[in-house]
Amino acid sequence: MRTILPRLVLAPGLVALMAGAAPPLAQDQPTRYTPWRSTHGPAPRPRVRKGVGGRCGCELDFVSVADGVALLNRVKLEGASTKADIVLGLDTNLTAEAKATGLFAPHGTVSGAAVPGGWSDDTFVPFDYGYFAVVYDTEKLKEPPKSLKELIEGSAADKIVIQDPRTSTPGLGLLLWVKSVYGDKAPEAWAKLKGKVLTVTPGWSEAYGLFTKGEAPMVLSYTTSPAYHMIAEKTERYQAASFEEGEYLQIEVAGITTTGAKNPLAEKFMAFMTGPKFQDVIPETNWMFPAGKTDAPLNPAFDKLVKPTKTLLFSPDEVAANRKAWVDEWLSVMSK
Repeated sequence: MRTILPRLVLAPGLVALMAGAAPPLAQDQPTRYTPWRSTHGPAPRPRVRKGVGGRCGCELDFVSVADGVALLNRVKLEGASTKADIVLGLDTNLTAEAKATGLFAPHGTVSGAAVPGGWSDDTFVPFDYGYFAVVYDTEKLKEPPKSLKELIEGSAADKIVIQDPRTSTPGLGLLLWVKSVYGDKAPEAWAKLKGKVLTVTPGWSEAYGLFTKGEAPMVLSYTTSPAYHMIAEKTERYQAASFEEGEYLQIEVAGITTTGAKNPLAEKFMAFMTGPKFQDVIPETNWMFPAGKTDAPLNPAFDKLVKPTKTLLFSPDEVAANRKAWVDEWLSVMSK
């Protein structure tokens, strides 16, 4: 998101927040870029806006970017002239590449992050996390795949909608999920899965929209997606499949730009982001797990969600070193 003063930039599915300070502090206001999953009901903007405004006398603007990958591309395109003070909505599959741009500054003393496997990074701070999953329609698919192998080698009649790894963080997540399980045999896996793919969308919102409209019985999404339907729609129709190989973890982060490092409100926002007033909003607005301090317990619906038997995750450096080659590998199969 963007603001004339403090700013955030978001991808669809995330919210881009720009914190604009009150008139006397206008010169200090920061801008933030970020994405919030808007298809699962209203985004967290109103509650976050109120929480931040109450603490710093700031106003927030929201600017959307297509997805986390598009978010990084935008920041790189703007370069040192970016007006964003904070970028919110990248994930660990992009952080090494983001650091390499030289456009992000250390976050200083921000702490309190709590994610699977722990956290240690001087530049980026997590604000939520979740696991990618194949979500299916129980009214259209009675026996969902029990493994990635079953999904890939199952009937071509059981279609799935996925996202493009060049433009979408879930799409990149699936690419890394397949790579972590199949290794050098990933091209063969993609060749088998290709026949089951109804379409490849630029981002998550388009894919999930097609799924809920009944265009396909499966979609690449998150283990937490069913929580939205259970809580907001009072239905258990949509569920996530549990895979024997485990699920791929996504940790979403925020970072202060070199521009934002000059704005005293930027680090204050980062500290606010890891606290209860921000973190309590995450589960039932962004439909992910909180990655900081909370005061409110999770809705019981979250207890019904798939719990990964194994967490899959490449390091940021591994992804940075191989992302282009792995995307090219995917493209060479899917474009034939």
